[in-house]
Amino acid sequence: MQVRRTAFATFTTVAILACLGQARAAEEERFEISSIKAIRPALVDTITALQQRDVARARAAFEAYDSGWNGIEVYVNTRSKDTYRLLELEFQPRITKALDSPNPDLSGVLADVQAMLVKFDDAVSMFAKEAPLNPLYDDVARLRIVRAHLREVTPALKVGNLAKARKSFEAFEDGWFNIEDFVRAQSLDAYVAIETGMVQVEQALLLSDQPDVAAVTGLVGGVMNEYNAVVTEVQKEARRAQ
Repeated sequence: MQVRRTAFATFTTVAILACLGQARAAEEERFEISSIKAIRPALVDTITALQQRDVARARAAFEAYDSGWNGIEVYVNTRSKDTYRLLELEFQPRITKALDSPNPDLSGVLADVQAMLVKFDDAVSMFAKEAPLNPLYDDVARLRIVRAHLREVTPALKVGNLAKARKSFEAFEDGWFNIEDFVRAQSLDAYVAIETGMVQVEQALLLSDQPDVAAVTGLVGGVMNEYNAVVTEVQKEARRAQ
């Protein structure tokens, strides 16, 4: 009898753990949704900064949103052209232009960012209810999310923000570790070219006290070209497979 009770208890425990595991799996968001949501705090930070009349902080927060958006916009553009047009071609340039102006209309730009956040949240809610896209879109997004940091390097160099340029390149290096095997599988030539270019950028930017801006910009551009070629090919595959 004791053996039977023990066996039953063991079976019950296993069943409960299995159910809990299934529940946790069901609660986990797919990469698409979690990645889009990850850039939302930058919009919230922009709103907070504007409410506090801190234009410099608002500008930095919206630049962070723009960088993050470049990583995940492929999802939005694929899911809804109208939403993409609204966020990318209407709200974003209008807000950027306002924040870059000498005397921005803070109440006006605040209203724009708040309205943008509402549309952003509506999009996330809508996408979450739809069936997952082809998994290749996740590969495209991962590549673009990592690339976003590399895209920040040259603009930072152009305005003399060496600390930002270095920080962004280091963030790109960290992200590259997670996707380099995928890139290698796509194209060994591109992988070797990117790795070689990264070593050169590291020596010219991170290990030099006074980097040659023109030289570093050229090296970063070389890495970007090779990387973009991989992104383009994977994106074509995703569209064909969808």
